[in-house]
Amino acid sequence: MADLNHVVLIGRLTRDAELKYTANGQAVCKFSIAVNRRKKSGDQWVDEANFFDIVVWGRQGESLNQYLVKGKLVGVDGELRQDRWEQDGQNRSKVEIVANYLQLLGGGPPVNSGGFSGGTSVPYGQGGYQDRRGGDGFSDRGPPTREPQGGGAGDGFADDIPF
Repeated sequence: MADLNHVVLIGRLTRDAELKYTANGQAVCKFSIAVNRRKKSGDQWVDEANFFDIVVWGRQGESLNQYLVKGKLVGVDGELRQDRWEQDGQNRSKVEIVANYLQLLGGGPPVNSGGFSGGTSVPYGQGGYQDRRGGDGFSDRGPPTREPQGGGAGDGFADDIPF
């Protein structure tokens, strides 16, 4: 039987994302999210926050960094990775979530004045991402936008889904 390492979370960023570069020039975008868990305390249900560190590698980390601001709601699909190192003669380790897919969801602070509100899935891998249409999923025309699905201008809806 094969091993399984798959994590799916929805949470809010606890701080703005940080974009850095490795010694060989590879971009790495890091941020943390808070995910609430409901638990019973006596006769009442209370929320307990759990905090997770997320890593986004490569060009996608560079592209998404500007949208990953404190309070933004995101969906993350990825895998756990354990980072190990030695510090002051002691072995240390930290578990992070390396995102395979990241979805910007509604809520949180506005992303930009252009009205981009998220809802865009961004699959990627360290070697770059090729979408099924043959492009790289990004362009120099600004942030991705959602196109209305279905009937178009005559369908009675002024905008896309209002949430």
